[in-house]
Amino acid sequence: MIKLFVGLGNPGPEYEATRHNAGFWWIDALSREMKAALSLDKNYFGQVARATINGQTVWLLKPLTFMNLSGKSVAALAHFFKIAPDEILVAHDELDIVAGQAKLKFGGSHAGHNGLRDIHAQLGSADYWRLRLGVGHPGVKSEVINWVLKKPSQEDRFAIEESIARALRAVPELLKGEMEKATMLIHTSAPPRPKPPRKTDPEST
Repeated sequence: MIKLFVGLGNPGPEYEATRHNAGFWWIDALSREMKAALSLDKNYFGQVARATINGQTVWLLKPLTFMNLSGKSVAALAHFFKIAPDEILVAHDELDIVAGQAKLKFGGSHAGHNGLRDIHAQLGSADYWRLRLGVGHPGVKSEVINWVLKKPSQEDRFAIEESIARALRAVPELLKGEMEKATMLIHTSAPPRPKPPRKTDPEST
C-alpha cells in the first residue's frame, strides 16, 4: 500500500506551468482531493501534507530542493517515518509517453530523469512506484531540456490534466495496495475529446 505520495518539479513561479512540473500538478490535485493542505516543512525540504484515510496515515510531499536533489527530500521523510521504498509513489513527467496518457510502474531504471536518479541514490533502492505522466517528446534529444522547461500547448496541458484526473480515481486502490486494479484505472485512456469547432474568418462568409 502507498503511504507516501511524491510529486516532482521545480520550485518558483517561473517553473510552475512547465512540463517538468507535472508531478507538482498531480500532488496539488491530490491535496485538493484529500482536503489536505500542503505547508512548508524545512525538516523534509519541501511542502508536506498529512492525511488520515480509513485509519491509515498518508503523506503528500513536494520537494522544494529543485529536481536534481529530489531524493534529499524524499529520503528525509521516508527514513524518519520508516516508510519503505515499495510504499512510495513518485509522480513525474515522462517524455516517452504522449500527453494525455499516464502509466503506473514499479522499479526499473531512472531512464535519465534527474529527479528519479537522485531518489534512487538517496533511498538506495529503485523499488518504488512511479506514476509516469506523459508530456510527449520534442523528437530530438538535444531539445529535451528546453522541452521540459517550457509550458505545454493549451491542448497538451488539458490532456495532462485529464490524465491526472484519471489517476486520482485510482487513489483508493493505491491506498489499499490493490496495484493491479490501480494500474487498470490509470492505464485506461479517456475517450477522444471532440475537436473544438474551427473558427471561421468573418470576411470569408
